[in-house]
Amino acid sequence: MLRYIAVRLLSAIPVVFGVTLAVFFMVRLVPGDPVDIMFGNQARPTPEQRAAMRHQLGLDLPIHKQYVKFVSDALRGDLGRSFRSKRPVMQEILLRLPNTLKLTFASLAVAVVIGTVTGVLAATFKGSWIDNISMLGAVLGVSIPGFWLGLMLILLFSVRLGWLPVSGTGSWKHMVLPAFTLGLLSSAILARLTRASMLEALSGDYVRTARAKGLREWWVVVRHALRNALIPIVTMLGLQIGGLLSGAFVIEAVFGYSGIGLLAVGALQTRDFPLIQGIVLMVSLIYVGVNLLVDIIYAAIDPRISYS
Repeated sequence: MLRYIAVRLLSAIPVVFGVTLAVFFMVRLVPGDPVDIMFGNQARPTPEQRAAMRHQLGLDLPIHKQYVKFVSDALRGDLGRSFRSKRPVMQEILLRLPNTLKLTFASLAVAVVIGTVTGVLAATFKGSWIDNISMLGAVLGVSIPGFWLGLMLILLFSVRLGWLPVSGTGSWKHMVLPAFTLGLLSSAILARLTRASMLEALSGDYVRTARAKGLREWWVVVRHALRNALIPIVTMLGLQIGGLLSGAFVIEAVFGYSGIGLLAVGALQTRDFPLIQGIVLMVSLIYVGVNLLVDIIYAAIDPRISYS
């Protein structure tokens, strides 16, 4: 098992290298001079001031040295300073990252509960009205844009009923609508996958044997079928976390939720390149780390996976 983990860690190194390259060149290929953005609407800087600022930002170095400096600084936790707030980028990110992580995992919990239960019921009662309604809901969930669902939930639960706040960050009430918006959309994909996996598991010989022994149907479904159907579901959860992180960018803007997504929207509006670069790098590394963890869990729950 330890060797398997070591191999997976080593295989993640090229991915991380590719992420740093993509983030580094993404910012440098964007039109516009960072020096002009730093000076903003101030008086036109002199050539000496521009040269001093380029030196301060490291833009006067050859491109390969800029990349080496970027990676070495990132390894020390230095992602530069925000053009807008003048504060360290890492400080800006760490200030809002906990909010986004809480929202992501709350959304994941909603998606897992609703998606798994819906998929299991649809597979157990295949061809019935329960199956038809469940899959119709799943199709609608895949088709509905996140921002539209968020606005409808605000209109119903905040404006009409007054049960929950419209926007903001603070108490658990501020997280309910964003979490359900993200979770409901993700549960649609999870429900369809769970149904397909459960149908395959329910047709297995071990399920027929369990039924022949006279075991209760709910025990057969939960103990035998669902357990064997979990493997592709666990794999999908890793991708879902990445989707929830990216979906949070839109949902946080809709609900005014102070997280990485709202920070990224503000950075894009002001062309705050160091902050954009830091956010993309941080989210990408989290995504790589989550998928690495899913690979390890996948190997742990499936004995057919060879640790070598």
